[in-house]
Order: sequence, then C-alpha cells, then structure tokens
Amino acid sequence: METTLIQRVGQIGVPVKDLTRALDFYKEKLGLTLLFNTESMAFFECNGLRLMLSLPEKDQFTHASSVIYFHVEDIKTTYEHLISKEVVFIDEPHVVAKMGQTETWMVFFKDTEGNTHALMSEVEL
Repeated sequence: METTLIQRVGQIGVPVKDLTRALDFYKEKLGLTLLFNTESMAFFECNGLRLMLSLPEKDQFTHASSVIYFHVEDIKTTYEHLISKEVVFIDEPHVVAKMGQTETWMVFFKDTEGNTHALMSEVEL
C-alpha cells in the first residue's frame, strides 16, 4: 500500500504590494487572527491553515495569487457584513454546483492588492 506523503496544506502565500494596507484588509475587514508580522511578511491563522502575506523579494510585483476560497456558514450574511466593511465584490452569492442534497454557493471579491478570492458555503437542501 502506497503512503500519501502530503498530509495537508499548512500555509498559503499571498503576494502583496503594500503590507500595511493588506494587513488592515485581512485583519480588520475579513477578521482573520494575526499571528505575527515582520517588515516584509504577515501571518494569519485561519482554522488550522496559516495565511502568509508577503512583499516581493525583488523590486517588481511578479504575479497575482491563487484564489483562496474562504468557507463560511452563512454566505448571504457574511456577504452583507463584508459589504458593510467596504469589501469590493465582483458578483453576488450564487449557486455554482448541486450535488445530491447539497448546493455549493460562492461569491468572489478583490483584496486591496488586486487578488481575487471567494467566500464559499455548502448548503443542505
């Protein structure tokens, strides 16, 4: 029997242009818990997954990040709460898939650095 070497994702890195601005967005608007930060990086806790914001190592901003899908219990309530905090959404909460008695809902937003992320929710019918 083959053993799986990779057990789980432990950290996701998100490139940022302005660390102070990004710190405010992820801490104050999204409500993530700041673990610690340095002059070029900040680390947040997200239910067992560490999120790292980092300035580019070179003078140029090299690439946008992968999409992070933040799981929430009630997507509509969370969406309304984040709108009140001036989070910029690309669309409105909508069903993206139906699997048996479960619907997957998503809504996409931009962070202050131009990265696209999403809220997602699994809704039992």
